[in-house]
Formats: sequence, structure tokens, C-alpha cells
Amino acid sequence: MEARVAVLASGEGTNLQALLDDPVVGPRVALVVSDRPRARALDRARGAGVRAELLDPAAFPDRETHERALLDLLAGAGVTHVALAGYMRVLGPAVVEAYRGRMLNVHPSLLPAFPGAHAVRDALAWGVKVTGVTVHLVDEEVDHGPIVFQEAVPVLEDDDEASLLARLHEVEHRLYPAAVRALVEGRLEVRGRWVRILEAARG
Repeated sequence: MEARVAVLASGEGTNLQALLDDPVVGPRVALVVSDRPRARALDRARGAGVRAELLDPAAFPDRETHERALLDLLAGAGVTHVALAGYMRVLGPAVVEAYRGRMLNVHPSLLPAFPGAHAVRDALAWGVKVTGVTVHLVDEEVDHGPIVFQEAVPVLEDDDEASLLARLHEVEHRLYPAAVRALVEGRLEVRGRWVRILEAARG
């Protein structure tokens, strides 16, 4: 069965754009979902001819109902894999279980250091000399699942959040499509917390 990817994004959608631009992943992106009405990610999706849907939590009575609507939307679109690209909501166990082993997240730190929404600020506040980017499979805990890819990024003495984030984004935009490509091609071999990336078939 051909892989069909949903991308969940809350903001600008620069990682979404990197996925859309990838020659393997882009044609497989079937749906983009955002929880925020003004998310530019929705415009990027529409511009690429990809179905874009808003699921505003304010329109639902509780988190459970919102997530049930998300699952119905994913199932209705025939989604086989999910990529979180700056999606700022923590997914509940029902969504995680439905796509266990088939859902990735990209995070701007070398996990397990600096999980959460303020990873860049926290890295600067701690005075680390090196941070980086992590792509990981999603589990029930925040920024916790098995690590697929990591790449270090030096922290410069004159860095602020904007300058460091810009360099982290450069790495994300290269690393995340490679990880999603491996996922949809069935090249991730997971054993506990260890993930092995198998070579792509030649020919």
C-alpha cells in the first residue's frame, strides 16, 4: 500500500515546506492539519495542492473530542504515517497508539536534553556549547520516543534565540525529510529504544 502522510503543524510550516519539497515525501503528503486558524502551514499546503484542515481546539468541548475528530480525519484521508512539524499540542494516548511506530517528531535539541516548547531558550540559558536537532518516534511522553536521527549544532558566543534557531532550522530542513523518507519506505528497524536505519533499495 502506498504511504499517505499527514503533517500536523501549528505555525509557519517551514519543516512542512521541506517535506513538501522532498521528491520522495512530497508526493505522499495527503493531508495537513493545524490547530491554529492563522497557521501559515495551512497556506503552504493549499499552495502545494494538498488538502488542508483546521481543527481548532476551541471548537470542541474537550481534548478527547478534539482528538477523536483528528483520528477520524486521519482515517478518512487514508493516512498511514504522521509527521509532527512544529505541532504545539501534546497528543493523547489514543492518537499515539493508532500511529505507534509510524509517527515522527522533530525537536530543536539533542534529546534527552531540553525537551519541551522552549528548547532553544533553555539551551542558551544553560550555557551549553553544543545543541542540535533530534528526530524521534512519538510515544506517550513529551519528546521522549526512540531517536532516529541526531545532529549537533555549535552554540556561538554571540547567539541569541533567533540566530541559533535559524541554524537549527537549516539542519531540521535536511534531517527531517530524510527521516520521514526512511519511515515511509519501511527502513526503520526499532528494537526498544534503538533505531537502525536500513539502506534504501537500489535500482
